[in-house]
Amino acid sequence: MNRTEQLIGVIRNVYSSEGNLALHAPIFDGNEKDYVVSTIESTFVSSVGAYVDQFEAMLRDITGSKSAIALSNGTSALFIALMAGGVKQNDLVITQSLTFVATANAISHVGANPVFLDVDTSTAGLSPDAVQYFLESECQLEGNVCIHKSSGKRVAACVPMHTFGLPCRIHELVEVCQKWHITLIEDGAESLGSTSHGQHCGTFGLMGTLSFNGNKICTTGGGGAILTNDLALGKYIKHITTTAKLPHPWKFQHDMVAYNFRLPNLNAALGCAQLERLQHFIDFKRALASSYKAAFDAVNIQMMVESPNTLSNYWLNAVIADSLEERDIWLENTNGHGVMTRPVWEPMHQLPMFSNDIRGDLSVTNDLSSRIINIPSGVLSNKT
Repeated sequence: MNRTEQLIGVIRNVYSSEGNLALHAPIFDGNEKDYVVSTIESTFVSSVGAYVDQFEAMLRDITGSKSAIALSNGTSALFIALMAGGVKQNDLVITQSLTFVATANAISHVGANPVFLDVDTSTAGLSPDAVQYFLESECQLEGNVCIHKSSGKRVAACVPMHTFGLPCRIHELVEVCQKWHITLIEDGAESLGSTSHGQHCGTFGLMGTLSFNGNKICTTGGGGAILTNDLALGKYIKHITTTAKLPHPWKFQHDMVAYNFRLPNLNAALGCAQLERLQHFIDFKRALASSYKAAFDAVNIQMMVESPNTLSNYWLNAVIADSLEERDIWLENTNGHGVMTRPVWEPMHQLPMFSNDIRGDLSVTNDLSSRIINIPSGVLSNKT
């Protein structure tokens, strides 16, 4: 049996299935239908409703964050977080090239320019070593402002992403950013339920963002959230993302130019039911990852796993081929045999709209992006 056959065999054996296997499909076997129907019957299906408040309260309980603001999607959440964090036109924002395009898009939406730095092999998340090297070699502090020497631009923020739900070396990134007076904003789109040293991802920086797209561990259909422990900042974000409307029984009074990025109550109802099932989803995914790891070790196929002192939600499991050629063979044969797999995202620095942005050495990024594939990672329904 060759390595491709071994890969397919492991996936099918772990799932005990001969049918088509999706990469990651949402599961609705809790209170989703009841909550959505109750929302429809209440007529409060838009941006005002009890489920929005409940959804935000549940996020606070799950993450330990003092403030959680539900928004329309993860991209708008990251855009608002950058803006609320003081990122301005023509600023620089350090991030990783190995990420979904939304990370770089949000930086561009606020008028800033991304700086693409390398990731760690172990986590596929932004490397503190790469960040430290870039800052020491190409930047300087002028008072409490970090300036990129060759461009003269301010380095305003750093946005690491917890790839596939695997926590990056976030504690070290916090230290580097504090030393260089750079605002840390976590892209936690994939890491709901993941922790580092017992602390939830998305709560280490000034802000963190979450995504509840249909393919995430919990979904609202489409949605996102901002987490922050700064209550005043959370109140401000809630205000500017809900059209800056001043409370009044009937008047439409607004006190600033703002945004309509509200999560509808209908979506929040779905999200509340999903969050009730979060621990079940995590338990299933961690057991799945453990089964995968044991089986892949037996056939000498490398799988990405959580680092010490971290707990991953294992949103998407990933294996690493020996070469680009083997990766492409795996992708063609798995998908051709009803096992959905996907390559990791095209690195941002290779996309035309970001090809001229500042970058560091991206050796690990280029290597991993040519060899990683994601494999079926969905939770099985209790109803099947």
